[in-house]
Amino acid sequence: MDDQLFDSQLHDQRLYDQGLFDYRPIVEREPIRWPGGARIAFYLALNVEHYRIDRPSTSIFPGTAGLAPDPLNYGWRDYGPRVGIWRLIESLDRHRIRASVMLNSDVAERYPQIIRAGRDRDWVWAAHGKNNSIFQADMAPDEERAYLTEVIGTIESATGRRPRGWLGPALTETFRTPELLAELGLTYVLDWANDDQPYRLNVPGMLSVPYSIEVNDITLFVGKSLSGPDFVQIVKDQLDQLHADAATSGRVMSLVLHPFVINQPFRHKYLDQALEYIAGHPGVWLTTTDEIADHYTRTTTDTLPTP
Repeated sequence: MDDQLFDSQLHDQRLYDQGLFDYRPIVEREPIRWPGGARIAFYLALNVEHYRIDRPSTSIFPGTAGLAPDPLNYGWRDYGPRVGIWRLIESLDRHRIRASVMLNSDVAERYPQIIRAGRDRDWVWAAHGKNNSIFQADMAPDEERAYLTEVIGTIESATGRRPRGWLGPALTETFRTPELLAELGLTYVLDWANDDQPYRLNVPGMLSVPYSIEVNDITLFVGKSLSGPDFVQIVKDQLDQLHADAATSGRVMSLVLHPFVINQPFRHKYLDQALEYIAGHPGVWLTTTDEIADHYTRTTTDTLPTP
C-alpha cells in the first residue's frame, strides 16, 4: 500500500478507534488447549538490554537522571549484563527453564558472551529494538522500516535464528509497526498488555502474545518498592488465579525480568523461590513465546462459538 495513502487512512482511523484488534471478551472465545492438558503456558521474559550513556532512561535515582554521563543510574543498569544475568542463568539452569529473551540488537556487539550463553541453552530471541534508549513512536514509515530491518537482521546474524516476535523498547510502536513486522516475516508482538490469552490482530499473520507490565520486576521493585517476599507472593497469586481461570480454556502467564533489578544479591533468592513454585506447579507448561504463538496459530481459528 502507498505510504501516503496508508498514513491518511490511519489519521482517519485514529479519530475513532485504535483499529489494530477487535474487542472479544475472554468469555466468548474458542477454548484454548495447551499441550499435555496444561492449564497455563508459562514463559520467562528475560530483558537483555543496552542503554546509551548519553541519554536518560530507566533510573533508580531521578536526581541525576538528566545528566550525561550519569554514573549512578547507568552503573545500576549496567549491573545486569556484567553480573546479574549470570546469577539468573544459574537459576534458569537449575529449574530447567528456557528464557524468551527480549533482545536489543546492540547487545550482539556489546555483550557477545550473553549471546553465546543463550545459544548454548537454545533460548528464544524476540527483537526488542536497537537499544533501550531509542523509542520508535514518532518514526516516519521509511525510517521505521529501515530501523526494523537493521534490528532484525543484526539479531539473526548474531543468534543464528531470525526473530519471530517483537517487543518495542518501553513497549513503543507506531500505528504501522505490526504491518512492517509482518512484511519482515515476524508473527507476533508483545506490546499490547491487555489479555491473558493470545489473539489475532487485524494485520494478517500477526498475533498479540500476553506480556505483563505488572508481574514485572521494574514495576514491582522500582515502581512500588516492594520486598522480595512480596514478589514471591505476587507470583504465586498470579499463577494460582490464572490456573483457576483456566479450568475451561488455557491462559498465559509471563514473568518479566531485568537482571539489573531482580538479580541484585538481596533479591535473587526470592526469584529462585518463585521459579521453584512455578516449575513445580501442576498443570503448567514451561515454554517460550515462539511455542505459544505456534501452538495457538496451529490449534485455534479465533472464531466466535455458536450461541
